[in-house]
Amino acid sequence: MQGLSTSMPHDVQRAMYTSVVGLENADIVRYGYAIEYDCIDTLDVLPTLEFKKIEGIYTAGQINGTSGYEEAAAQGLIAGLNASLKLRGLPPLILRRDEAYIGVLIDDLVTKGTDEPYRMMTSRAEHRICLRQDNADFRLTEKGYACGLVTEERYQKYLNRKQKYEELLAKMQERVPQKQAEPFLQKYGYATVSGSVSYADMIKRSVPLKDVISEFSVFSEYSKDVLETAEITVKYEGYLKQGNELIEKAKKLEDKALPADLDYESISGLRLEAREKLNRVKPLNLGQAGRISGVNPADVSVLMVYLATLKSE
Repeated sequence: MQGLSTSMPHDVQRAMYTSVVGLENADIVRYGYAIEYDCIDTLDVLPTLEFKKIEGIYTAGQINGTSGYEEAAAQGLIAGLNASLKLRGLPPLILRRDEAYIGVLIDDLVTKGTDEPYRMMTSRAEHRICLRQDNADFRLTEKGYACGLVTEERYQKYLNRKQKYEELLAKMQERVPQKQAEPFLQKYGYATVSGSVSYADMIKRSVPLKDVISEFSVFSEYSKDVLETAEITVKYEGYLKQGNELIEKAKKLEDKALPADLDYESISGLRLEAREKLNRVKPLNLGQAGRISGVNPADVSVLMVYLATLKSE
């Protein structure tokens, strides 16, 4: 059992893990550290973390070739949840790369595979400007609520925070007369101001929100976390807009599903390497196909034409 110290008295250890529901009668056979373990080829795993070759078997953690407690916990959450959803006859949960680092981690594993212990790093996420701590609830709470992971109480708190956030963004568009705005902005190196200026424009000019609040006595009714998220959204609006445009383009590819039984060897125009990799991975959609190592944009274009041909038949 990985994580427990061999120097800790056995009875103390047993009291710890038997306190977990479902482990009341469990015992340690051997410790996890310094024990060799095998891992599967994660190209044989679906994005739900269900093993392709054995229906109903979900894998997570070191068996998937990852290293680290966070990586194991993230996969365990998704594997356990999807096993539960399957038993309940409900659609699985697959997080996209723009929705969560968990989505990046799992997509890397099942699309690219791994030749060495995998660790999740922020640099692996191409949409990391959207994957922030302050907006995690906006990205994931509704999904958690739909799956039964989020309580009604927490969901209502989320809805209240979202309402306050949207309300604050609207108020930040209110304008300050030039006579008031100009002296204030001069403190930050802006010599002249033509016309009135909105609070949002001040923030975009790198004026801290706390200084705006102090100067104009506004937004005092909002909590610190709502203020922080709104400030980030306004300050980096241009970058976030670019990021969202890329996300929308990616979604269009994700929405184009590929038949599970498609024989890529029969598609003329695909390069030999692309055929081999596509037949090996069996991607669910064009987006996943394009992320496979050895599949280039030209191959994706061939697949798009092929799908269009299928629909016209």
